[in-house]
Amino acid sequence: MIAAVNRLRGVARSDLAGAVGDVVVILGSSRSGSSLLKKVLAGHPDLASLDGEIDPLLALTGNGFGFSADSDAIGALRNAEALADNIFDELSLPSASCASLELLKRRWEKRCLLQFPALFTEEEGHAGLLRALEQGLAGGPDGGDERQWQARVLAGVFRAAPWRIDYYDGSAPAAGGPSFGASLKIEEPPFVLPQHYRRPYAAADAGRKMLLFKAPADAYRIGMYEQLFPRARIHYLHLSRGYAQSVNGLMDGWLSPQGFFAHDLRRHGVRLAIPGYSDKVPFGAHWWKFDLPPNWRDFTSMPLERVCLNQWLSAHRAILDSGVTALRLSFEEFMAAPAACLARVTKHLGLAPLAAPAALPVTMATDAPAPMRWKKREALLLELGERREVRAMMAALGHPMRPEAWR
Repeated sequence: MIAAVNRLRGVARSDLAGAVGDVVVILGSSRSGSSLLKKVLAGHPDLASLDGEIDPLLALTGNGFGFSADSDAIGALRNAEALADNIFDELSLPSASCASLELLKRRWEKRCLLQFPALFTEEEGHAGLLRALEQGLAGGPDGGDERQWQARVLAGVFRAAPWRIDYYDGSAPAAGGPSFGASLKIEEPPFVLPQHYRRPYAAADAGRKMLLFKAPADAYRIGMYEQLFPRARIHYLHLSRGYAQSVNGLMDGWLSPQGFFAHDLRRHGVRLAIPGYSDKVPFGAHWWKFDLPPNWRDFTSMPLERVCLNQWLSAHRAILDSGVTALRLSFEEFMAAPAACLARVTKHLGLAPLAAPAALPVTMATDAPAPMRWKKREALLLELGERREVRAMMAALGHPMRPEAWR
C-alpha cells in the first residue's frame, strides 16, 4: 500500500534541505491547542508550513510506529532524504492569489491518497478521483469563499459515499454518525484539506523563509529536525495547557466516532481493554487514539482517564527532560490575549509582527469551543489533580492548581 501511494504521489527529488536556515517546531501534548496556534502562525508571510502534520510523511518513508519504532519516539531517521523530499513537496506559504488549477488538483490528489489509500490506489478509484477533482476545482471559488469551494470538491469526490466527508476537520455531525472504519489509512482523521490560497515553497525561499512544524508526537522525537535540516537553527515553542482541560479534551477525542484514529493495533497483535473506552465504543478494542508514548503498553488496560493523563504527562516530561531551549507559552494565555502571545512569538523568532485574526478559527474540535468544558467530568478530573505527579507537572509548566482559573 505504501509503495502504491508513493508511486501515485510521484514526489520529486529536492536538494533544499541543506539550504534551510531556520525551523520552528511547536511542541506540546495532544489537545493542547497546538493546531490552533499553528494555523494562526501559518498565516505569516515568512513561515512555510505543511497542510497537516509530518506523521503521514514519516510513514511514507518507513519511519515511526510499525516501521522503525515501537512508539512515536524516533531516534535515527530512515530515508531522511526521501522524507525531506516529501516535506518540500507539501510546504507552502500564504498567497493573495489562488494556486493554479493543475497545482490544486495535484495537492488534492496527494492528500486524498493519504486519507483513503485503499480506495484511491485502486485503478478505478484513482481515475474517479481525478475526474471528480477536475470537475470540482474547475468552477473556481464561490465568491472567494475557500471553505465552500473545498466543500464542493469533497462533495464531488465522495458523491457515492458522502459519509466519508464526516471524517474531515469541521465536517463531523453534531452527534453520532458512522464510526471510522478504514483500517488502512496514513493520515489521522479529522482529515485536513488542501489550502487553495497558498503558493509552493521555492528554491528562492530557502534561507529567507522559516519552516513551521507542529505534531504532538514531536515531543518524543526531539532531534529529528536537526537530522533533516543539518545547517538550520531549530527554534522550539513549548505550548502547554492545564491537565484538566487537556485530559477532558483527550477523553472526548478517544470517544469520538470520527476523529483521532492513530493506530489500528490489530495489525500489531494488541487488544485494548481500557475501561471507559473499550467497553463503550465499537472500535475501542483495537484503535489507539492520539500520540503513542514510549510507555503506552503499560496502559492498554488502564482506565481511559489514566491513559489520557499519561499522554499529557509523557509529552511534557519528554520536552522538559530533553533540555532543549524553548519559548514557553500557555494555551490559556493565547486564548486570553492572542495578540500579545503572537507578539511574543514573532519577537522571539525575529519576524515581523503578525496581526491576530478578528476571530480565532475552530480547528480539530470535538465540540463547539466553550469555557470550563472540563467541568462535565469535574469530580473525575479533580481526583486526578490530587496525584503528586500532576501537581508537580502543573507547577513545572507554570499552571495554577486553582480550578476557577481553568478555562
